[in-house]
Amino acid sequence: MIATTNAIVLSKLKYKDNDLIVKCYTQEFGIVSYLLRGVLKSKKKGSKVAYYQLLTQLHLVTDYKQARGLQYVKEVKINHLYSNLHTNILKSAIVLFLAEVLSTTLQEEEQNATLYNYLETTLQWLDTNDRYSNFHLLFLLNLTKHLGFYPDITDINLPYFNLQAGEFQDMSSSKYCISGENLTLLKTLLGTTFDALEEVKMNSKQRQSFLAIILLYFELHLGSFKKPKSLQVFNDVFN
Repeated sequence: MIATTNAIVLSKLKYKDNDLIVKCYTQEFGIVSYLLRGVLKSKKKGSKVAYYQLLTQLHLVTDYKQARGLQYVKEVKINHLYSNLHTNILKSAIVLFLAEVLSTTLQEEEQNATLYNYLETTLQWLDTNDRYSNFHLLFLLNLTKHLGFYPDITDINLPYFNLQAGEFQDMSSSKYCISGENLTLLKTLLGTTFDALEEVKMNSKQRQSFLAIILLYFELHLGSFKKPKSLQVFNDVFN
């Protein structure tokens, strides 16, 4: 059937000489992979390969069959044109890193309008704001809300947070309990918004330490999660 949907590009893989396989998170169908035949042919009119940069927001008209592993795109256009998300070096590093995380964590092949709206609006926020050094931390923390393991803040005033249990505790009950500086940052981020992020002060060492905590949190709650290959490059850029 002919179907239309908005979509966010998560990954792309060269297939044969001139084709691409592009994985997207779509507004209507969740995760969908598309086979783009001949899109890498430089002389192919209207191939629009540049449309498929990571985390680009697209509007697609597709030939969609639910049982088919790879779908086909009939028409594509930019749904939201970024101003500098792909040209700003630092923002490009964030895009590469977050696209890899999302490609690993988003597996559902069903509609989730709330999650799609979260991705759409936060990426647009990143594109239009100049103070974004902590963006990825809040982005990942809030993403856990949509993935089903957002921290239980019932006892947020307690002195430990158990990453494995996802809750605050009054004592350290395992090696996965955090306290001190990382705990303070966690509590701060749990109580803030993207527009107030610039008020959260941390240096590069603190930022890397807290990112490691968040990625461990993902590993503990998502069996298929692996640390992004782009992590080292990402940390080097923001060091």
